[in-house]
Amino acid sequence: MTTTVLIVDDQPLQRLGFRMLLDSNDSTTVVGEAGSGAEAIRQAAALSPDIVLMDIRMPGTDGIEATRRILATGNRSRVIALTTFDLDEYAYSALRAGASGFLLKDAQPDELLAAIRAVAAGDAVIAPAMTRRLLRTFTRQQLPRHNAADQRIAELTAREREILTAIATGLTNTEIAEQFVVSESTVKTHVGRILSKLGARDRVGAVIIAYDAGLVNPAS
Repeated sequence: MTTTVLIVDDQPLQRLGFRMLLDSNDSTTVVGEAGSGAEAIRQAAALSPDIVLMDIRMPGTDGIEATRRILATGNRSRVIALTTFDLDEYAYSALRAGASGFLLKDAQPDELLAAIRAVAAGDAVIAPAMTRRLLRTFTRQQLPRHNAADQRIAELTAREREILTAIATGLTNTEIAEQFVVSESTVKTHVGRILSKLGARDRVGAVIIAYDAGLVNPAS
């Protein structure tokens, strides 16, 4: 079963490069291209791709707004935001808009393909080190806590809170399993329940909710 992909970028050569890579791989199929955020919204609605590779910086409707509007419709598509610079402030806005992660445009082909597979499977494209840096950036922004996030965190069991905290500090499932001396399958079960209770699409969404609720101190 192949993963369908919509490529969104205002640079035709960039779209061509992505298409050549994805079309040469048996696990991915490019179902469409868009050169603007507005076009991406229309194409996502018409094609309902598994993955949208979304350029963040585009004239007119940018990738952040396009991501927000695509996901607000309940579209099953998952978005991977693409950015030119590491720690680009727009990438964080894209995550808050509902993107399942972000990649640099100069990522290696294997990294891009692995990211598409991971997001299509319901995971997020944020490496542990990037998760920590993401949280530090949120700390510097000094954003206020949200009561809605507090209420969702209150639904978690004590162990689920511990595991969410571990996720937010950048630990992988394997590392969490070692820390709590449980099997990795047990950790995966806990993570699934955490995402369900929080109403989060993936680990990135869960981390943002944990920060918003003040469960995690990113500065530590």
